[in-house]
Amino acid sequence: MKNQLTRGLKRRLMYVENKEGDLDGARARIGWVTFSKSGKSVRYRGRSLARSGGQGVLGNYFDETSGEEFWVSGVKQDGSNTHPNSSVTVIIDEDAAEAYQAHRASRA
Repeated sequence: MKNQLTRGLKRRLMYVENKEGDLDGARARIGWVTFSKSGKSVRYRGRSLARSGGQGVLGNYFDETSGEEFWVSGVKQDGSNTHPNSSVTVIIDEDAAEAYQAHRASRA
């Protein structure tokens, strides 16, 4: 399904931030997510994240198992993925590093 998040893709490079804790050693990561058939949920690093439907306080998705809130968004070309008033360290997944650098370079 094509929507603003999926852009009709089955897999997309995304910014994923755990708003309530850690995400495999970091608060935020850039990596490949896969989408459900409907495009309403994403899978990332073994987690299934469902849209909060405006019900989230901090995020736009929640972990279907733990209930933790997540912010999931497209990767920005200028690298400004985190909130300006935030001091979140972002780790780029090893399998996504090349694609992320190419995405950033396409800005020029």
